[in-house]
Amino acid sequence: MSENNVPQHTPTGAAPGPRRWLMKSEPEVYSIDDLARDGQTAWEGVRNYQARNFMRDDMKIGDRVLFYHSNAKPPGVAGVAEVCSAAYPDPAAFDPTSPYFDPKSKPEAPAWLRVDLRFVARLPRLVSLDELKQDTALEGMLVIQRGQRLSVQPVRPEHFDHICALASAPPRA
Repeated sequence: MSENNVPQHTPTGAAPGPRRWLMKSEPEVYSIDDLARDGQTAWEGVRNYQARNFMRDDMKIGDRVLFYHSNAKPPGVAGVAEVCSAAYPDPAAFDPTSPYFDPKSKPEAPAWLRVDLRFVARLPRLVSLDELKQDTALEGMLVIQRGQRLSVQPVRPEHFDHICALASAPPRA
Protein backbone atom coordinates (compact mmCIF):
# COMPACT_ATOMS: atom_id res chain seq x y z
CA MET A 1 0.00 0.00 0.00
CA SER A 2 1.09 3.54 -0.65
CA GLU A 3 0.69 6.29 1.89
CA ASN A 4 -2.78 7.01 0.38
CA ASN A 5 -3.96 3.41 0.98
CA VAL A 6 -3.74 2.64 -2.72
CA PRO A 7 -2.25 -0.74 -3.56
CA GLN A 8 0.88 -0.49 -5.66
CA HIS A 9 -0.51 -3.25 -7.88
CA THR A 10 -3.46 -5.58 -7.85
CA PRO A 11 -3.12 -8.65 -5.63
CA THR A 12 -1.39 -11.56 -7.33
CA GLY A 13 -3.53 -14.18 -5.63
CA ALA A 14 -6.73 -12.78 -7.13
CA ALA A 15 -9.57 -15.10 -8.04
CA PRO A 16 -9.22 -16.66 -11.49
CA GLY A 17 -10.97 -14.96 -14.37
CA PRO A 18 -11.25 -11.33 -15.29
CA ARG A 19 -10.28 -8.61 -12.84
CA ARG A 20 -12.55 -5.72 -11.99
CA TRP A 21 -11.82 -2.02 -12.26
CA LEU A 22 -13.38 1.39 -11.78
CA MET A 23 -12.54 4.01 -14.39
CA LYS A 24 -13.55 7.64 -14.03
CA SER A 25 -14.69 10.01 -16.75
CA GLU A 26 -16.36 13.38 -16.58
CA PRO A 27 -19.71 12.89 -18.33
CA GLU A 28 -19.45 16.18 -20.22
CA VAL A 29 -16.16 14.90 -21.70
CA TYR A 30 -17.16 11.24 -22.29
CA SER A 31 -20.15 9.54 -20.68
CA ILE A 32 -21.60 6.04 -20.56
CA ASP A 33 -24.10 7.29 -23.17
CA ASP A 34 -21.19 8.20 -25.45
CA LEU A 35 -19.70 4.74 -24.99
CA ALA A 36 -23.10 3.14 -25.70
CA ARG A 37 -23.36 5.19 -28.92
CA ASP A 38 -19.77 4.47 -30.00
CA GLY A 39 -19.69 0.83 -28.88
CA GLN A 40 -15.96 1.06 -28.19
CA THR A 41 -13.44 3.77 -27.33
CA ALA A 42 -9.78 4.34 -26.59
CA TRP A 43 -9.34 5.38 -22.95
CA GLU A 44 -6.90 8.21 -23.53
CA GLY A 45 -5.46 10.91 -21.33
CA VAL A 46 -4.42 8.90 -18.26
CA ARG A 47 -1.59 11.00 -16.83
CA ASN A 48 -0.96 9.38 -13.46
CA TYR A 49 1.86 6.86 -13.18
CA GLN A 50 0.01 4.56 -10.81
CA ALA A 51 -3.09 4.46 -13.03
CA ARG A 52 -0.84 3.86 -16.05
CA ASN A 53 0.89 1.01 -14.22
CA PHE A 54 -2.46 -0.62 -13.44
CA MET A 55 -3.32 -0.54 -17.15
CA ARG A 56 0.14 -1.73 -18.22
CA ASP A 57 0.78 -4.42 -15.61
CA ASP A 58 -2.59 -5.71 -14.45
CA MET A 59 -5.40 -4.89 -16.85
CA LYS A 60 -6.23 -7.66 -19.32
CA ILE A 61 -8.64 -8.17 -22.21
CA GLY A 62 -11.98 -9.30 -20.78
CA ASP A 63 -11.64 -7.44 -17.47
CA ARG A 64 -14.86 -5.70 -16.42
CA VAL A 65 -15.02 -1.99 -15.61
CA LEU A 66 -17.40 0.10 -13.52
CA PHE A 67 -17.83 3.26 -15.62
CA TYR A 68 -17.85 6.12 -13.09
CA HIS A 69 -19.09 9.63 -13.81
CA SER A 70 -16.79 11.98 -11.89
CA ASN A 71 -17.17 15.70 -11.37
CA ALA A 72 -20.91 15.30 -11.90
CA LYS A 73 -23.98 16.07 -9.82
CA PRO A 74 -24.11 13.51 -8.37
CA PRO A 75 -20.97 11.53 -9.15
CA GLY A 76 -21.38 7.76 -9.30
CA VAL A 77 -21.27 4.50 -11.19
CA ALA A 78 -23.29 4.76 -14.40
CA GLY A 79 -22.48 1.63 -16.36
CA VAL A 80 -20.30 -1.35 -17.15
CA ALA A 81 -17.61 -1.69 -19.80
CA GLU A 82 -15.09 -4.34 -20.77
CA VAL A 83 -11.39 -4.01 -21.55
CA CYS A 84 -10.95 -5.08 -25.18
CA SER A 85 -7.26 -4.36 -25.80
CA ALA A 86 -3.97 -4.66 -23.99
CA ALA A 87 -2.36 -1.37 -22.99
CA TYR A 88 -0.61 0.44 -25.83
CA PRO A 89 1.06 3.86 -26.28
CA ASP A 90 -1.31 6.81 -26.09
CA PRO A 91 -0.69 8.77 -29.33
CA ALA A 92 -2.22 11.89 -27.74
CA ALA A 93 0.97 12.18 -25.67
CA PHE A 94 2.95 12.84 -28.88
CA ASP A 95 0.49 15.32 -30.42
CA PRO A 96 1.32 18.95 -29.58
CA THR A 97 -2.28 19.97 -30.37
CA SER A 98 -3.73 17.51 -27.84
CA PRO A 99 -4.61 18.54 -24.28
CA TYR A 100 -2.86 15.27 -23.29
CA PHE A 101 0.44 16.18 -24.98
CA ASP A 102 3.58 15.40 -22.96
CA PRO A 103 6.82 16.67 -24.52
CA LYS A 104 8.82 14.19 -22.39
CA SER A 105 6.97 11.17 -23.83
CA LYS A 106 8.57 9.85 -27.02
CA PRO A 107 7.24 7.21 -29.46
CA GLU A 108 10.38 5.13 -28.90
CA ALA A 109 9.92 5.35 -25.10
CA PRO A 110 6.25 6.17 -24.41
CA ALA A 111 5.44 7.39 -20.92
CA TRP A 112 1.68 7.10 -21.31
CA LEU A 113 -0.59 4.24 -22.30
CA ARG A 114 -4.24 3.63 -23.01
CA VAL A 115 -6.57 0.67 -23.37
CA ASP A 116 -9.70 0.21 -25.43
CA LEU A 117 -13.05 -0.25 -23.71
CA ARG A 118 -16.20 -1.85 -25.11
CA PHE A 119 -19.70 -0.94 -23.93
CA VAL A 120 -21.46 -3.64 -21.91
CA ALA A 121 -24.44 -1.92 -20.22
CA ARG A 122 -25.91 1.20 -18.72
CA LEU A 123 -26.88 0.51 -15.14
CA PRO A 124 -30.64 0.73 -14.50
CA ARG A 125 -29.83 3.73 -12.31
CA LEU A 126 -26.75 5.67 -11.25
CA VAL A 127 -25.28 4.42 -7.96
CA SER A 128 -24.12 7.67 -6.39
CA LEU A 129 -20.89 8.22 -4.50
CA ASP A 130 -22.95 9.08 -1.40
CA GLU A 131 -24.74 5.74 -1.67
CA LEU A 132 -21.43 3.92 -2.10
CA LYS A 133 -20.02 5.65 1.00
CA GLN A 134 -23.05 4.70 3.12
CA ASP A 135 -22.97 1.01 2.21
CA THR A 136 -20.94 -0.99 4.74
CA ALA A 137 -20.59 -3.86 2.24
CA LEU A 138 -18.27 -1.59 0.22
CA GLU A 139 -15.84 -0.87 3.05
CA GLY A 140 -12.29 -0.60 1.74
CA MET A 141 -13.32 0.38 -1.79
CA LEU A 142 -10.83 2.96 -3.05
CA VAL A 143 -13.32 5.37 -4.64
CA ILE A 144 -15.01 6.01 -1.27
CA GLN A 145 -11.78 6.82 0.55
CA ARG A 146 -11.16 10.46 1.36
CA GLY A 147 -8.79 12.12 -1.10
CA GLN A 148 -8.81 9.18 -3.52
CA ARG A 149 -8.55 10.65 -7.02
CA LEU A 150 -7.07 7.87 -9.16
CA SER A 151 -8.92 7.61 -12.48
CA VAL A 152 -8.17 3.87 -12.78
CA GLN A 153 -8.65 1.74 -9.67
CA PRO A 154 -8.83 -1.97 -8.92
CA VAL A 155 -12.17 -3.18 -7.52
CA ARG A 156 -12.75 -6.37 -5.57
CA PRO A 157 -15.13 -8.77 -7.38
CA GLU A 158 -17.58 -8.74 -4.46
CA HIS A 159 -17.70 -4.92 -4.57
CA PHE A 160 -18.27 -4.97 -8.33
CA ASP A 161 -21.14 -7.46 -7.99
CA HIS A 162 -22.66 -5.58 -5.06
CA ILE A 163 -22.71 -2.28 -6.99
CA CYS A 164 -24.36 -3.96 -9.98
CA ALA A 165 -27.00 -5.39 -7.63
CA LEU A 166 -27.54 -1.97 -6.00
CA ALA A 167 -28.21 -0.47 -9.43
CA SER A 168 -31.09 -2.90 -9.92
CA ALA A 169 -32.69 -1.98 -6.58
CA PRO A 170 -34.39 1.28 -5.65
CA PRO A 171 -32.06 3.82 -4.04
CA ARG A 172 -31.91 3.73 -0.26
CA ALA A 173 -33.69 6.56 1.50
